[in-house]
Amino acid sequence: MASEKIDFSGSTGQKLAARLDLPVDSPCAFALFVHCFTCGKDIFAASRIAQALTGHGIAVLRFDFTGLGASEGEFANTNFSSNLEDLLAATNHLRSAYRAPSLLIGHSLGGAAVLAAASQIPEVRGVVTIGAPSDPSHVVAQFSTHVKDIERDGEAEVKLAGRPFRIKRQFLEDVAEHRLLEKIAQLDKPLMVMHSPKDHTVPLNNATHILASARHPKSFISLDDADHLLTRRSDALYVADIIAAWGKRYLGDDVAV
Repeated sequence: MASEKIDFSGSTGQKLAARLDLPVDSPCAFALFVHCFTCGKDIFAASRIAQALTGHGIAVLRFDFTGLGASEGEFANTNFSSNLEDLLAATNHLRSAYRAPSLLIGHSLGGAAVLAAASQIPEVRGVVTIGAPSDPSHVVAQFSTHVKDIERDGEAEVKLAGRPFRIKRQFLEDVAEHRLLEKIAQLDKPLMVMHSPKDHTVPLNNATHILASARHPKSFISLDDADHLLTRRSDALYVADIIAAWGKRYLGDDVAV
C-alpha cells in the first residue's frame, strides 16, 4: 500500500489537506471517505478503513474539511453547505487527477454529506453511511447548552471531544435549512447503511429513517457493539471488509474480497 499527501482548493479557494491511499496494483475503483463532525482525515476510523480497502484493490481519498486538521480556513466560517462544496471539490480533484469516485463513504455527519451530494456525482455507483444522522441538524445536540448563547450573541465557543470550536449563528441557520430525507428519497444509487445499536452519539433510529426514505437497492448492516467512532481496530476492519464485499456487486469483479 502507498499513501500520498496531496492538497486541492476547497469551497472558499483555500487549500484542503488530503491523503490518497493506493493499493499495490492499479486501483479497480476510487472511493471518497468523508469524516465525522469536527474530526479529520486521520481519525482512526478513516485511516483504518481506507488502508483496509486498499487491500481489496480500492483507492481511497480522505481529506480535512475547511478549518479542520491540516486544511486552511476558519472552522467558524464553515457549515454543512460548505462541507458539501468541499466534498464536491474533492470529487473534482479525483476526477481530474485520477478517476472520479465510484464509491462514497461517509462517517457520522460525513454520512449525511455523502447522502446529500451523491446525486450530483454521476460516476458514483454506491453510497455507504456509517453511524449517520438522518438530519444534519442532529449535530446541534452536541452543543445544545450553548444554542441560546449562539442565537443571542451571534457566536460562542463550545467544547467538542475536549477541543474548543467557535460556532456561529450562520451554522445553526444553515443546518436547519437542509431536508436530507427528501434528498434520500430521490437518491438513485445503491445504498448501504451501517449503524451500531449501541451508538450513543447518533441513535439507531436515524438509520431507520434513512432506510425508510431510500429506494431499493438498499442494505442495512448492524455494527453490533461498536462505538460511534469505531475506536476498536477490529470494528473498522470489519466495516472495510463488508464495504468491499457489498461493493463488488456494484463496482465490478475486480474488487478483491
